[in-house]
Amino acid sequence: MHPRPVTATSRSLILIFLVLVLLAGLPLAVWLDLRNLTERALLRQANDLNSLMTSVRGYYANNVVGRVLASPGSTQVVHNYETIPGAIPIPATLSLELGRTISEQQQNIAYRFVSDFPFQNRAPHVLDDFETSALAALRDRSDQKLTNVSWSILSDRVRLVAPVLMGAACVACHNSHPESPKRDWKIGDVRGIQEITISQAFATNIFSFKYLLAYFVFMAATGFTFITVQRRQAATIRSINGELETANEFLASLSIKISRYLSPQIYKSIFSGQKDVTIHTERKKLTIFFSDIKDFTATTERLQPEQITRLLNEYFTEMSNIALKHGGTIDKFVGDAMLIFFGDPESKGEAEDAKACMRMAAEMQHRVAELNAKWRNEGVEHPFRVRMGINTGFCNVGNFGSADRMDYTIIGAEANLAARLQSVAEAGHIVVSYETYALVRDIVVAHALPPITMKGISREVIPYSVEGMLDTAGQKIKIFSEHLTGLDFYLDPSMIHAGSAGRIRALLQDAIAALESPRPDKPITQPR
Repeated sequence: MHPRPVTATSRSLILIFLVLVLLAGLPLAVWLDLRNLTERALLRQANDLNSLMTSVRGYYANNVVGRVLASPGSTQVVHNYETIPGAIPIPATLSLELGRTISEQQQNIAYRFVSDFPFQNRAPHVLDDFETSALAALRDRSDQKLTNVSWSILSDRVRLVAPVLMGAACVACHNSHPESPKRDWKIGDVRGIQEITISQAFATNIFSFKYLLAYFVFMAATGFTFITVQRRQAATIRSINGELETANEFLASLSIKISRYLSPQIYKSIFSGQKDVTIHTERKKLTIFFSDIKDFTATTERLQPEQITRLLNEYFTEMSNIALKHGGTIDKFVGDAMLIFFGDPESKGEAEDAKACMRMAAEMQHRVAELNAKWRNEGVEHPFRVRMGINTGFCNVGNFGSADRMDYTIIGAEANLAARLQSVAEAGHIVVSYETYALVRDIVVAHALPPITMKGISREVIPYSVEGMLDTAGQKIKIFSEHLTGLDFYLDPSMIHAGSAGRIRALLQDAIAALESPRPDKPITQPR
């Protein structure tokens, strides 16, 4: 009869011992959480303050100092501006004074703006081991930020070091200043470091865990309540996870829908953070492609709206796939026309961008011929005949519009020239400007057309009609393309498999024989 009470007592003692061990481990767990929470908060504050200081200094250097230096006058930009009437501080002095002000108002924040190349009339900066090694690492690779975390039992300290890069105004000043110890600075060089040091006691965040502490004490006293709350928490977590999964699915679906309205390159650059959705443009040298369906209005009159919609959507889908395959940025669809450009937001260089555009246009013409054959078999008598124009030149590219509605596009006379070149091309052919021809002449065969003039472009433009592409051996790939009533002919010998050559040859001979046989005369009709 005695073993049972002894066994029960032993189990109770073991349970009490486990509870005491868990309670003893509670302060350690809370301390580790406080340390982790404090460290993350300090890192976030240091990053935010570093970004703020860098942004302010950059804005000041470009929009204040840069403008003053660009228009010399009575205003001087010097480090000892307080002793000179009307003078303003250099960006470095501004950063030091802002850092000093922040440090005075926030006792736990320290700011340093130091360099191992101080001007001769200034005391040298003393760098510790972390700052010295950080400066060397940043000069080796400037696209990084370095951190150092140290802690004691009751406090935590974070040091964040970011590079101070030389801008155009800084390079001009330092390379010409008589007191500068270094005269060969270049734009982008790491002049020194900007260091943010933030320290904070763990006790600051202790009240963030007051409910957690009370919760654990209460759970240790009442095991049944602990189990009940555990189950409730598990149910709550499952509910939250379900809501998160639903929200993630919705966001993924919404992201996919949004991507349909943007070129993949633009979509990628926006959602990866490479580009901000703000009104901003750049002037870049681009290769612009413009295509248009000849006599599209007449074609729409012969077809039903549903049929022309289907054909046009299929045409745009095929052309878009080819454009994306070659790396083109699809700007817009204007009726039956397409505007595509190469060189932004990604570029492989002017020549490679132009060649990629040229290969894209050749593949598009080949695919249009295949679609025409397919559509004729479906009963479409007059399929699409596409003209294409390509030009290379400088355009403004970026976000145009308002703060509420903007469009990523290009603007400039060179873009209009691509449309004009398209208009002088024959159906099924490609016309390029001399600027483009000079970049792609090693992969195409083309002949010059009569010069044209265009409003907005002072020079006389010489179009070049592309006759065909060159293979890797430099031999011309002759492409035959003709569309007449009763004839829809497209032949690219480079695409013909050796096993199919005999069959195609026999088919062409039969076609010639059919043309030479007597047949009743019919009035000549040209496609509209």
